[in-house]
Amino acid sequence: MRTTLPHWRSLLYVPAAREKFVARAHERGADAIILDLEDSIAPSEKPAARAALAAAIPAVARNGADVTVRINRPMQMAVQDIAAAVQPGVRALICTKIIGPDHVQILAELIAEAEAARGMAPGSTGMVVLVEDAAAVLRAESIARAHPRIIGLGVGGEDLATDLGGEATPDTLDLPKRMGLLAARAAGILPMGFIGTVAGLSDLEGYRLMLRRSRALGFACASCVHPSQVAIINEEYGASAADIARAQRMVAAFDDALAQGLGAVEFEGQMIDLPVVERARRLLRA
Repeated sequence: MRTTLPHWRSLLYVPAAREKFVARAHERGADAIILDLEDSIAPSEKPAARAALAAAIPAVARNGADVTVRINRPMQMAVQDIAAAVQPGVRALICTKIIGPDHVQILAELIAEAEAARGMAPGSTGMVVLVEDAAAVLRAESIARAHPRIIGLGVGGEDLATDLGGEATPDTLDLPKRMGLLAARAAGILPMGFIGTVAGLSDLEGYRLMLRRSRALGFACASCVHPSQVAIINEEYGASAADIARAQRMVAAFDDALAQGLGAVEFEGQMIDLPVVERARRLLRA
């Protein structure tokens, strides 16, 4: 039942109960919208946010973005969130503060029950799992493989830093973020996020450089909280026309070399062989 991985670069958080943000979310250019039921929603407003999902889901999808919903960690709230969020038009649930594979399996069972209650095809709703404390980071590989609904894994920086007794600095988060990246790639799912922290909106160039470094390390997509960050993520986590053209030339040059019985060839000043060319093929498949 492994769901097909989406081609996401950017995911924009939008509070599900804030009508003015929902109304313009489809204009922001994000590949996916995360309708948030968690941190951006006050406890007293959670029921209203769940009730708002039915109208918000088609609204934010108007320009073709995938729709996801971030649910709460306490199980009692998670049960209510899943019942409200699992409906046609929702690509995945963002499952927060995952503690281990058993936790994933319980949530997956609740999602399956909600799909059945709505008459949806089994497996329609994917899961993105977030590990946000030290113990969960150490279990990241087993979490990433815990269920075929899982399409992505991310490491939550702020909660993790708090659990570590540190600050959410690049030094603090570097190792755990790389561990999440390795776990996701090993499981064949999307490694989500970046090395570092959510940069201040006043330093968009620093944010860009951080994303560029993260993409080079292997991260596939990233979420953001402000519309000004969407275009930067799309540029840094996407392929430019020049990137695509170079990849096409590289693949053609390597295919010519293979036809001549060569396993490596010089290409535009660089020696290329199969692993290098496979990265180019992957870019062209995206």
